[in-house]
Amino acid sequence: MRIDKYLANMNVGSRKEVHKLIKDGVVTINGKVVKTPKEKVTEKDQIMVGDQEVTYQKYHYFLMNKPKGVLSATEDRSQQTVISLLQNKDKYKGIVPVGRLDKDTTGLLLLTNDGQLNHELLAPNKHVNKIYRADIAGIANEDTIKQFAKGMTLGDGTKLKPAELKILSQDVENDTSKIEIKISEGKYHQIKRMFGAVGMKVVELERIVMGNLSLPADLKRGQYKELSLNEIEKIK
Repeated sequence: MRIDKYLANMNVGSRKEVHKLIKDGVVTINGKVVKTPKEKVTEKDQIMVGDQEVTYQKYHYFLMNKPKGVLSATEDRSQQTVISLLQNKDKYKGIVPVGRLDKDTTGLLLLTNDGQLNHELLAPNKHVNKIYRADIAGIANEDTIKQFAKGMTLGDGTKLKPAELKILSQDVENDTSKIEIKISEGKYHQIKRMFGAVGMKVVELERIVMGNLSLPADLKRGQYKELSLNEIEKIK
């Protein structure tokens, strides 16, 4: 790989900015000053920019606590996206959200440029469990649990696999419930449509678990953290 592409891929700067760094003589490969942006490097070489070592990492993984009002998309002409919440240094080429959370849904969202992992987590035959916490307008009870547990067919004919519903609290006076629900698929507005089918409405929805990933309690809305390779191995 060319040194200018290597450094650009690692977000040291744009190609133009990298070329200037090379021209200024601050880039070295194994202790030798780089003379041309065409110079070839491998992942085994030691690359320095000034006194900072730049190690090559092909894939990057970020766990975000998605805030409300932000799109799970890479770009949009008029609305804020989850990519726009990343710092410039973390906007690596190919970074995309894994699946999507609705604009008004919050919580755990994985972003990566690892296309294979993206596919594995979203493939219908993988049955990756996802757990959501929600505030519901309506009283969810044992009958609701049983209805969800046997699977559902929605009014438009959409068939849903069994879901595990847990009731956290009920407020009969205000006709509201707090619940957790585990599903193994991610169809369009699935949880909202499920509760709609039993005469209830989802008021607030937050994803707290996806596969072996859990939303950290100390990760605030709009914040994210880069996952370690050990954490990624748990997902795979």
